[in-house]
Formats: sequence, structure tokens, C-alpha cells
Amino acid sequence: MKRTVFFLIIVICTLQVHAQRYFTRTGHVKFFSEAPLENIEAHNYQATCIVDIETGEVVSRILLKAFQFEKALMQEHFNENYVESDKYPQASLNAVIKNLESLDFESSNKQNVILEGKLTLKDATQDVSINGDFHKKDNVFYVSSTFIIKPADYNIRIPRAVRNNIAGEIEVSLVFELEEFDR
Repeated sequence: MKRTVFFLIIVICTLQVHAQRYFTRTGHVKFFSEAPLENIEAHNYQATCIVDIETGEVVSRILLKAFQFEKALMQEHFNENYVESDKYPQASLNAVIKNLESLDFESSNKQNVILEGKLTLKDATQDVSINGDFHKKDNVFYVSSTFIIKPADYNIRIPRAVRNNIAGEIEVSLVFELEEFDR
């Protein structure tokens, strides 16, 4: 009897240590602003994300200074004037997978995933609902999504002089390749 209890404790501990978490440090986040005078696009390949497929918890962090722009002046204005990246160095998403029960995490077929949570950028946090796609191949989860944010919702002030250069809605796209997280 003691052996059986000991064996069960070991199995349970092993399962808890080997939780179903997937992680990336090289997620790709892109934003795009289409405006009459000039389009603005930036890429960041240093987004981190961890997903716990047992609980549906999703946590992502994006270092704002890692966004790369076509023009150095755009990058400077983005960091100094708009997101104030010295003061607010990262954006974060804390969310849960709302349709967790309907997902098949062993399937290689593309499935729709719905995240609901809080997106923090600069000094503001907003409730968000994000639709995306994911599939699994060779024990790697591929996640992608495109959604819209409004700079005004995150206290990003656009000076009147350049208001026509920056759209009131910014398209954000992400692509993450999440591998099993071992500690």
C-alpha cells in the first residue's frame, strides 16, 4: 500500500513538473499604420509568450525598443514621443483561451482560438478579445492573429502636425512558434 501511494505521488509530481506549457522568445509582432501621406510598418522578433494549455493562461511581453522601422526617424519618434519606451519599456498581454474546451491540442489542423484578457501599452490597460489561428506540428504550436488597436486607447498622443501621418487604428499581427517549455 505504501509503495502504491509513493508511486502515485511520484507520478502526480512528475505530471505537475511537466505541465503543458509552451514558450517562445522569438515571436514576431508587426504593426502597420495606413495613412494618406505615408504608411508606417515596424517588426519585432523578440516577443516572448508562454501558454499553459491545461489552464488556458497566456502571457506575452514585447520589448518596445525591439521594433525595427524602415526609417530611423520613425523609430526614434515611436520610442521617444509615442510609446515613451524608456519610461514604459514593454507591452504585455495577460489573457485566457476562452474556447479551451473545444480545442484539440494534438491536431495538426488549423483551429480558431479566442483570447480574452488585458493588453497593457504605455500607461494604459484595455480589455481585449483576440481571434487567432493555431495548429501543432512536430510538437510546436504555430499561433497567428491580426487585430486592431487604437493609439488613443493607450494614451498615445498624436501631435496635430503629424495627425495625417498616423492612422487612428493600427493593425497588429503576430506569429509565434511555441515549443514545449522545460524547466
